[in-house]
Amino acid sequence: MRINHSLIALLWVPAGLLFSCSPKNISSRYYYENENVLDKIEESYKQLNQLAPFTAGFTDRNFENVSLEIITDTLSYVYEFGVNEPRLLDTLTRYHPKPARVMELLNRMRSIRCTWIRSLDYYVDEKKNTLIFMSIKPVALKAPLSYHKYYVLTYYQQPQYYDSEGRLLDKRTLRRLRKINGEVFHRINDKVCYTISGNFR
Repeated sequence: MRINHSLIALLWVPAGLLFSCSPKNISSRYYYENENVLDKIEESYKQLNQLAPFTAGFTDRNFENVSLEIITDTLSYVYEFGVNEPRLLDTLTRYHPKPARVMELLNRMRSIRCTWIRSLDYYVDEKKNTLIFMSIKPVALKAPLSYHKYYVLTYYQQPQYYDSEGRLLDKRTLRRLRKINGEVFHRINDKVCYTISGNFR
């Protein structure tokens, strides 16, 4: 039987391209290409959020409008401003002790097209833990993915447990998948996971 080597070569190239564009490879590549900035965003947000809780995100394709949720002991206030509006800094000055550092955080987020950042509480053995949640628009990853999907990264404060497929577990002993907002997350490293979601927060 004659083997058509040209046909095999043609089939092999798209398969290789498909593998290289898999969600895991894209997410991991994006993380490691932007690791320093992502880590600075995570650490800065963690510190700022401890001083005065808030969430922040961009609401338009060009990253020109920012939404802020200011969380107080009694109420949460939601504002939306253009990133260059004086009202944005005025509002931060009113509610946050480090407004200049929050602006620096927002500029870092814009630089890598990070859409949203917030903290989430979760419990293990009745002990409260906190993770940092970030979402990134696919355009930032140059990925062949629907514009209505988002890559979501979660930063944990301690190493997590994963199954043999790299999926995040509740506990090592239970082997039960931990879902966040109904999504299964996959390992990038011991403390950082990713998923693909239709929701950015």
